[in-house]
Amino acid sequence: QVRLVESGGGLVQAGGSLRLSCAHSGRTFSSYTMGWFRQAPGKEREFVATINWTGGSTRYADSVKGRFTISRDNAKNTVYLQMNTLKPEDTAVYYCAAAYARSGALYNAQTSYNHWGQGTQVTVSS
Repeated sequence: QVRLVESGGGLVQAGGSLRLSCAHSGRTFSSYTMGWFRQAPGKEREFVATINWTGGSTRYADSVKGRFTISRDNAKNTVYLQMNTLKPEDTAVYYCAAAYARSGALYNAQTSYNHWGQGTQVTVSS
């Protein structure tokens, strides 16, 4: 059974940075495409970023492109989301997700992901 645990959220001023981490409990982490999603108050959960099993391919939502970077360390079973130049509109609960896909595919759709973390709150003050 795969368990995902996010950490690194918190309160930061606009323009600041945070790094989220997501620890994957399974023994086959390198077989999973990983993704980050977020849900702001009163809004639906939306795609943020995704990375393939090697870490060689990534994709981002237009709203975070150039500011956020997704990466992974397969030796540590962990995926990261480095968030720079944060804006108040980045305030949300951020979720980590895993999709079994050793094909190297990238997924934007939530329905492609089999496993989800509990979420970590990111609040950006103006």
